[in-house]
Amino acid sequence: MNELDEVTRVLFVGLEPETVDYSDPALPPGLDATKIHAGIALGMQLMAARGWRADLRLVRPDETAAVAVERQLATATYDCVVIGGGIRIPPKNLSLFEILVNTVHKAAPNASIAFNTIPEDTADAVARWLKAE
Repeated sequence: MNELDEVTRVLFVGLEPETVDYSDPALPPGLDATKIHAGIALGMQLMAARGWRADLRLVRPDETAAVAVERQLATATYDCVVIGGGIRIPPKNLSLFEILVNTVHKAAPNASIAFNTIPEDTADAVARWLKAE
């Protein structure tokens, strides 16, 4: 928990659902932007239910992603940053994933970095690192 505001701050970073290639075989079948948006909303609700203040930063899979995340990280002291499965799982996003991990590492060196598998398990990913079950 950060000392400034005594509430756990979480940043959830994911791809804009409309930019995801849902035909990628690395992703679970049946996903679409509507399901991802619903999952994100549920993930955010689950974090709020644990008493955490969670911010969402959706990025595009291009050179603007790191800048957007760096700007977001400058707005608050985050205890944990979750990088979503849509960034981490597809092999074609490896470069983007590396860029974002290093952006978080540099811009928020005291924040834990966690990874979800689906938006709905974001709170569980945070809890693993905050040990706040």
